[in-house]
Amino acid sequence: MKRAFISLSDKTGIEAFAKGLVEAGYGLISTGGTEKALKSAGLPVINVSDVTGFPECLDGRVKTLHPKIHAGILAMRSNPEHMRQIEELGIHTIDIVVVNLYPFKQTISKEGVSLEEAIENIDIGGPSMLRAAAKNWQDVAVVTDSADYEKVLQEIKENGEVSRETKFALCAKVFEHTAAYDALIASYLQEKLGKEKFPDKLTLTFEKTQEMRYGENPHQLAAFYREPLKNEGTLAEAEQLNGKELSFNNINDTNGALDVLREFSDITAVAVKHANPCGVGSGKSVYEAYCKAYAGDPVSIYGGIVAVNAEVDKRSAEEMAKIFLEIVIAPGYTQEALEVLCAKKNLRVLKLPTINAKLKDACMDMKKIAGGLLIQEMNRELTGAELKTVTKRQPTAEEMEDMLFAWKVVKHVKSNAIAVAKNGRTLGLGPGQVSRIWAAEAALARSGAEAAGAAMASDAYFPFPDCVEAAHRAGITCIIQPGGSIRDSESIEACDKYGMAMVFTGMRHFKH
Repeated sequence: MKRAFISLSDKTGIEAFAKGLVEAGYGLISTGGTEKALKSAGLPVINVSDVTGFPECLDGRVKTLHPKIHAGILAMRSNPEHMRQIEELGIHTIDIVVVNLYPFKQTISKEGVSLEEAIENIDIGGPSMLRAAAKNWQDVAVVTDSADYEKVLQEIKENGEVSRETKFALCAKVFEHTAAYDALIASYLQEKLGKEKFPDKLTLTFEKTQEMRYGENPHQLAAFYREPLKNEGTLAEAEQLNGKELSFNNINDTNGALDVLREFSDITAVAVKHANPCGVGSGKSVYEAYCKAYAGDPVSIYGGIVAVNAEVDKRSAEEMAKIFLEIVIAPGYTQEALEVLCAKKNLRVLKLPTINAKLKDACMDMKKIAGGLLIQEMNRELTGAELKTVTKRQPTAEEMEDMLFAWKVVKHVKSNAIAVAKNGRTLGLGPGQVSRIWAAEAALARSGAEAAGAAMASDAYFPFPDCVEAAHRAGITCIIQPGGSIRDSESIEACDKYGMAMVFTGMRHFKH
């Protein structure tokens, strides 16, 4: 008789699968709760202790770690010496292994879980059995995902055994599963250790959320993966209420919009196009904030993404619905607002109740390059203590407010970056230029006559006074920039010449 070993934490679908194995002539070996479930279903089951001749011990920590189990799995049927040895030792082969692991992820996801509880939910015997079965994949079918039950049973019914191709696919799935399991454990323990942000060996695991129609361009295949643990305030936690499936660019751009939105505690709307903010506005209502963001660039916002950090009402929804938008994301919507937005069947409407949540301290910024990975801390917020006025004229309170608004935005504009802002909204943005003066000219041109009396922010220092000259011609009265150039004095002198105020932050905001 062929034998199947079954031991599961998640028992979804196992009764029907085990019944199918019994009907196909397999004997069942099991442990603990799985054995009880199978017996309750009226299935004949042998307890693992009856196979090993050794009782479970140490509160169940040791039950399957025994030669009569592992030799039965690892014996190569094509190796006469292996088969002679297990026959002499009285060991029966095991042909199917059905195991899933202790719920470590679910355990550490619970509020207030202790280190001791987390450690107790690290599976030892399960991964050992899975790896053993996967290593001997030519002879053993190993199943760790209930989604594979039907396929395995179907092949047994049709061919009397699981095909070689399926066994190999199941083998690969095991190592993918155990690698992700171990990576999550390593990540959790490293976080608890709290000492090393950049360990010598970095282990990461992500779970596929969806395959996409294509990537940035139609000829590129793509998929979206999320972190395995809940992470409030991130796009992975959003619920889609309307519209087509999210695309690669949708997700990337919406993530950028959320990055900008986190900078603001006031009611704010952020419009993003091609991964760059094109309009940002703050106000006393969502309607006011959105109108300000729209006014920041009513051309570029078309086909863009809008993120807001307060509930969307009917009036705001009606204003948004006047143009084509790809996505609207907010913490909530009134019923009337939803009816307005969802009337546009292709508009993707996303709800993210935790949109105002701060990212976890452990969040890191990662960029994949060919052959490696760049990893860094998230770009932190500016504190008031870092600000230093370097010109003769001090900025007014209103100018300082405008400068800080522009500074929050320019942080998320691709370098070289310039932002012009006034009265709680952006007037013009100059993103991604290879020359800083070109970025300034683009932002100022977009601002037009409204630049008079506005603030300008630069993501990095001015190596020449040309940006100050251009700002003065446009009517800018104050500038905020990192400082740090050996030629800072030239920019400061130019500001003093024109009666402009300049503030240094002491930190730059390159974004590539």
